[in-house]
Amino acid sequence: MGLRLKFNLILAACFVLGLIASSMLFYEVSHRSAIERLHAQIGVLRAQALAVRAYTSDEIRPLLNDLSDVQFLPQIVPSFSAQNVFHKFRDQFPDFYYKEAALNPTNPSDLASPWERELINRLRADSSLKEIVEYRDTDKGRQHTVAFPLTIRSEACLTCHSTPDKAPASMVALYGDKAGFGWKMNETVGAQVVSVPLTAARQQALENLKLMVGAMSVIFLVLLLVINTLLGTMVLTPVIKMSEIAEQVSLGDSAQPEYVIDGKDEIAS
Repeated sequence: MGLRLKFNLILAACFVLGLIASSMLFYEVSHRSAIERLHAQIGVLRAQALAVRAYTSDEIRPLLNDLSDVQFLPQIVPSFSAQNVFHKFRDQFPDFYYKEAALNPTNPSDLASPWERELINRLRADSSLKEIVEYRDTDKGRQHTVAFPLTIRSEACLTCHSTPDKAPASMVALYGDKAGFGWKMNETVGAQVVSVPLTAARQQALENLKLMVGAMSVIFLVLLLVINTLLGTMVLTPVIKMSEIAEQVSLGDSAQPEYVIDGKDEIAS
């Protein structure tokens, strides 16, 4: 096995080991960065929902309150508006999920599922929690899920949710007097649950990894070409020439000319 081949094999082995280690680290960092971007997207979606809630409460409810005395209009309920706006959003992004889940909601569609109930109970148990992050496997793939507490901070909420006799008669007529009551000030009654698919994060991390591996491979090949050129010019060619002269001298040909190389490195010496 020649010196050049040995040298290239060592370089290739070092490159492969380094590439594997760096790829694992790079993928982890890239994937974490992609998840952070997803979390930021969740913050934007929640902010949009809060804006819809505020608009409904400040602008829509005063306009429709009088009509709701005759027939209760769900459109005056902030959570109803926020969730319906998000349903329109899902026409373009069907894998995204938003729900204002409650343990004891007035509208049955807002009733928390078992996994949502678990999140709400964790938020109720620790009032210092601002959010809960978890990863869930669904039929649409793995989801990045964040739950934010829905806590009663306004006396206005208790108008509809304290006792049936204080609630609007039209609302009781529509939903009944069995659910959605008994809420108390500063009580966490539910959670804003937002989920986004992790597929995009994985794809982005893989694309970044492919780009990194491709760039490193090109750089390695260029360096390998340069190193091999320098190796051949500065080491192998002089060594081969000296080897040929030494072989002739060993066979008794003492008339071989002296091999001179300009420079002060070890080969020249």
